[in-house]
Amino acid sequence: MVVPGSGLVKRQAEAEGLDKIFIEAGFEWREPGCSMCLAMNADKLGAGEHCASTSNRNFEGRQGYGGRTHLVSPAMAAAAAIAGHFVDVRQLAANDDAQVKEA
Repeated sequence: MVVPGSGLVKRQAEAEGLDKIFIEAGFEWREPGCSMCLAMNADKLGAGEHCASTSNRNFEGRQGYGGRTHLVSPAMAAAAAIAGHFVDVRQLAANDDAQVKEA
């Protein structure tokens, strides 16, 4: 799921068509707000689930009992979303550089 950080961020992303890209890729495009940030609603991790979060806080159980939150940069979150698992964005960048040099 993708939860924009504010109403302004949501409007800007939608103006650029980013919401459609995320939805077409299988993500849920949510309203801005706390959502999984505090696991105070249905948006929470289950036991054993992992989350790549660009939030600024992390402690045990914050996003759901037994879940694991990994604080990452926006670039790392994007890379994990594309790959479907955690990846080292530095290695992706190195691969891109190598492909550019080969072309």
